Amino acid sequence: MPTAEYIQNITLSVNGESYTSQAEPRTSLADFLRYNLELTGTHIGCEHGVCGACTVLIDGNSMRSCLMFAVQAEGKEIATVEGLAEGNQLNSLQKAFWERHGLQCGFCTSGILMTLTEYFEINSEYSEKTIRDVLSGHICRCTGYESIVAAALDVANSKEAGNE
Repeated sequence: MPTAEYIQNITLSVNGESYTSQAEPRTSLADFLRYNLELTGTHIGCEHGVCGACTVLIDGNSMRSCLMFAVQAEGKEIATVEGLAEGNQLNSLQKAFWERHGLQCGFCTSGILMTLTEYFEINSEYSEKTIRDVLSGHICRCTGYESIVAAALDVANSKEAGNE
């Protein structure tokens, strides 16, 4: 059992809101988000950074939160799947996943949404090949990726048409 001397206060911003909580230095960011902040949309799959389920954006860059300690996120801006919706309204990527059935069990979905969010924020040219390359860092055992790619292409086509 850890003693109080090993517990650290951590302050970070998640989805635009400041949070302060305590954790041991060995606590992963994924565990901190889920158990300390009760933001359970970030899933923990492999705990080795392979599956992508724990992907969040840290200062705008996608990162595997299972591979990062919570103390390393001190002062950073974290974006999780809970922050994608605008109030009760799904954002365009979430809507496309809904409409194209781009999720089944939903376990991998939050990480995929966060990776695609970063992709759409930093790119202005889209193709099926690049979307598939972006998704290659995620393991989904339910969908076969076809619906996920179709949803991402819907968003890409909408952006290219200037509808977003």
